[in-house]
Amino acid sequence: MTEHITYPAPRVLPDRFERTSPITFMFWLVVIGFFAWSVNNIGVSLTDLWGGIPQMTRLVGEMLPPSTVRLEAVGWSLLETFQMAFVGTVVGVLLSVPIAIMATPHLSPHPLVYHAARNLVAFFRTVPDLVWALLFVVSVGLGPFAGTLAIVIDKIGFCGRFFAEAMEEVDRGPQEALSAMGASRLSLIMCAVLPAAMPSFINTSLFSLEKATRSSVVLGLVGAGGIGIELKVAMDLFNYDEAATIILAIFALVVLVERLSAVLRKKVL
Repeated sequence: MTEHITYPAPRVLPDRFERTSPITFMFWLVVIGFFAWSVNNIGVSLTDLWGGIPQMTRLVGEMLPPSTVRLEAVGWSLLETFQMAFVGTVVGVLLSVPIAIMATPHLSPHPLVYHAARNLVAFFRTVPDLVWALLFVVSVGLGPFAGTLAIVIDKIGFCGRFFAEAMEEVDRGPQEALSAMGASRLSLIMCAVLPAAMPSFINTSLFSLEKATRSSVVLGLVGAGGIGIELKVAMDLFNYDEAATIILAIFALVVLVERLSAVLRKKVL
């Protein structure tokens, strides 16, 4: 009877990093060198950070306990902040859809229209919403209307890009079938493109509302309405306990919007 001898399986060596080329190695050296130069140029100092801990501790001590003197005013400002975010997001999303259609290569009526729409979306996305708020404050005056307009422009830049990408990625089969049947461009968009891209549209819109809620707080710092101006005034007057109340209110609003957005995302998608 023949005895079978079993040999241990050959050991598989763990994956290793591939050997980099001289050009890649020089590239990473440049990146690391630029990072080190940037750290030195912006004045990063662990000594200053360590020395600032007592000041931060003192500030936190003055914030506690949070003040309840102006709760009603803070509540109304918080509501105004959410209204800015909500209206700005809804209007921005609605305006983003036709712009995104023109920025989609196979849906745009002409190459010039396509490039113009792409450049417009890129321009709106590149300029920060705080800069738009400053421009609108000068144009329409102080208040939440300026902040809402800034959010609208920011959402067009944000949603326009992702809406266009979503429409580019949808299955072309139904579109080709409708085109073969002689359907118009509008029918193709309404019956094949938008329904297929709608889940991505909803997801992007809900995320935009979360982002707008956080942004609207900062816009108030330049006079564009909302609770940001309340926070700025409290800090300028050294009312740190009142500032703590405002910060906690902002935190509660952002968490609430994120939770509601997550629930809606699960139910709709």
